[in-house]
Amino acid sequence: MSLIENLYGPFFDLQNWATVITSGQDWLIILSLVMMECLLSVDNAVVLAAQTRVLPTLKEQEMSLFYGIWGSYVFRFLVIGIGTYLIHFWEIKAIGAAYLMYMAYRFFHVKFFGKKSLHKDKKNSRIGQLTGRKRFWAVVAQIEFTDIVFSVDSVLAALAVSDNPVIVLIGGLMGILCMRGIAEFIMRLMRKIPELEPMAYVLIAVIAVKLFLTIPAIDIEIPSGIFGIFILLVFALTMVIHFLRRGKRETSSTKQNGGKKDGTSGTQG
Repeated sequence: MSLIENLYGPFFDLQNWATVITSGQDWLIILSLVMMECLLSVDNAVVLAAQTRVLPTLKEQEMSLFYGIWGSYVFRFLVIGIGTYLIHFWEIKAIGAAYLMYMAYRFFHVKFFGKKSLHKDKKNSRIGQLTGRKRFWAVVAQIEFTDIVFSVDSVLAALAVSDNPVIVLIGGLMGILCMRGIAEFIMRLMRKIPELEPMAYVLIAVIAVKLFLTIPAIDIEIPSGIFGIFILLVFALTMVIHFLRRGKRETSSTKQNGGKKDGTSGTQG
């Protein structure tokens, strides 16, 4: 019983909630967690949308996502409680840091050396053979399993940013809601601003280093507030880089078009 109290007691500490809700610094951290959740979960949204296509009607597709989001909330609550406890063991921190660094390495390795998708969407032929409510609940179960697989990365990254479970819970729940609600907007934004995707994985690599620095042999703790500001600055820098690159492309395109016109008029003369 004492273990359960240690794991989930902070979630029911009203003083902790009051402190978080009234703290501007904590809301800055929550904002950075929501942003990370949205950026890292776009592929999750794509997979979930594809999974619901097995259902015949739009109403059933929407209902499956509705049940799925509540399952995500319950699972996120359970995992954060366990993760908050486990993250205090330096061995878990080292393993977590290594895994996050591997995530970043895998993304950039595929980006520069291969074109294989990191998350393949495979339709379950058995689900396609089911009918009625059996098919519906099979899709819901599939959505829940996908959420579990994808959310481990987000929870681990969030706990590396803040060790307060209430902050991580608020950030995670808001992130899930935003991810489901504005997934299409985020996907369009990332198409228009492709630099956002590598930025997210650069942050993952930095978070891995931050987590590794907290092991007892090193014992360097970067304040969560400062790190939240750092994340927002990286996001702003990414936007600046995007607009500078777009300006260069537009200038180059204008020069090429101008050169073609000059060449054409010269030929005609």
